[in-house]
Amino acid sequence: MNAALPSGPLFVGVDGGGTGCRARLENAEGRLLGTGIAGPATLRIGVECALAEVEKACRGALEESGFDSGALSSVHAAVGLAGMGRKGSREALARHSHPFHSVVYAHDATIACIGAHGARDGGIIIVGTGSIGFAVVGGREIRVGGYGFPISDEGSGADLGLHAIRLALRAHDERVINTGFTRDVMTRFRGDPFEAVAWTDRATATDYATFAPLVMRHADDGDQIARRIVRDAAEQIDELIRRLSECGAPRIALLGGLASSMRQWLAPDVQRRLVAVEGDAVDGALHLARRAVLKGR
Repeated sequence: MNAALPSGPLFVGVDGGGTGCRARLENAEGRLLGTGIAGPATLRIGVECALAEVEKACRGALEESGFDSGALSSVHAAVGLAGMGRKGSREALARHSHPFHSVVYAHDATIACIGAHGARDGGIIIVGTGSIGFAVVGGREIRVGGYGFPISDEGSGADLGLHAIRLALRAHDERVINTGFTRDVMTRFRGDPFEAVAWTDRATATDYATFAPLVMRHADDGDQIARRIVRDAAEQIDELIRRLSECGAPRIALLGGLASSMRQWLAPDVQRRLVAVEGDAVDGALHLARRAVLKGR
């Protein structure tokens, strides 16, 4: 039996990323009602496909809460999407019909930043498959890097993987020292450099990032080639953090799958600037959804 709709408004926050989509439904008092998950919702797969996953995650949240899927027409939504920086993406989203009472679209870094600092001014560095520096200061959004692998995303998992393969090939040619790390990398290609070349012809950023745990493990064990790669990556992250500080971000948080393992490699002055994360990207989206309703009154 479906639950009756509450008298107050409903809010849903959505974090749509390259690996999956998460939705969280709350009532006017901020009480969690239900959650939902779906597949990748990056705009790189196209607006229609991305929004289909968003809607699927939201319907899952409604189902968990006991509401009929038709209740989406009563929900105020805020949706953070990977790939919002792509030209024409906002216009394409505006043209696309949606099932919500109202909806706000934002960059996934925007909602992550808002969530990390409880809707206060601050910055984030996301270090995962890719990397980006992002801040919200005085209502202004500041972006540093994050233009996509391989031309950008310095210090990311994909970047670590790219450098791992490059140096392993050099070691194979005896241009740099061969270590346990470089041998482990070449083992992935059966010791054949042309197997590595064939792999790169079809590899994505996510594929390159699968080498990141190997790099970090060998670096922590003292392998000099792996340490060289991680030190270089950490310097790139240092630059992103310092730049956000120069832009006025009063606090900066480190996010992403590589955040905890990379933190110890950062410069001491950079580590002192970092603060703990207060909330996640879905919290940030919910903040946006509530703010939009308040502005509309």
